[in-house]
Amino acid sequence: MNDIKSVERYVTFRNIDCTANSAKLMEHIYALIDDPAKTNPFWERFKERVIAAGNVHVRVTDELCLLCSHTYFIEELFDEHGDEAGLIHLRRLEEECC
Repeated sequence: MNDIKSVERYVTFRNIDCTANSAKLMEHIYALIDDPAKTNPFWERFKERVIAAGNVHVRVTDELCLLCSHTYFIEELFDEHGDEAGLIHLRRLEEECC
């Protein structure tokens, strides 16, 4: 993890890896929503949108934008299932990339 003092978000985004931040967050999201007992129609649609975000020919948004626009839902998911590490990754993504 980068030292938070060494990032320059509002100047250059130097020392910030938003792709890696997104990937870490997605790992935590999928660890929960891939469990049929923890998913719902919203998260099933979210999965479809993530797949579409990976296809540059049909996407409406990219993965980072999708994550940034759903932070409240992601926070609720992590809170509901006690994923403290996921909440840390969410905060980092919000602070550095959104």
